[in-house]
Amino acid sequence: MNDIGLKLKEKREENGVSIEEVAEDLKMRPSQIVSLEEGKKDDFKDVVFLKYFIRDYAKYLGLDSEELVDEFNEFLFDFTSKIPVEEIEKAKQSNVVKKEVISPYTNVVSNKKGIKIILAVISVIILLVISYFIISNIKGNDFQDDNITYVIRR
Repeated sequence: MNDIGLKLKEKREENGVSIEEVAEDLKMRPSQIVSLEEGKKDDFKDVVFLKYFIRDYAKYLGLDSEELVDEFNEFLFDFTSKIPVEEIEKAKQSNVVKKEVISPYTNVVSNKKGIKIILAVISVIILLVISYFIISNIKGNDFQDDNITYVIRR
């Protein structure tokens, strides 16, 4: 990873571009550019994003992005192949229990049944309000049918 970072840094300096310019053009933080150039993969949360950053940075500098991505893939293979088999087996055997997400605002577990009930209650309220306005409107009007006048009193 250090070799990749060194290539990126040397090419950036050769092109006469500052870290801030690169960060602005690539929509990255300057600290990410420094981490890339110093080969600090642990500064990135996800290796997939790191791979895309390397690819985009290499393209930006005019380097062969595919070559650098291949070099990064080889680095990842070498890095991950050093994980002891026992650790991999242990990870396979451990059952990871998935926690349900609780809203920090309500402390209520997300529940589809509760949402359906709320929607049903809202629908009933809307129907009652509409019915009230229709009935109120009818009570206030006079109707004529076949020359017969009906007056509804309140």
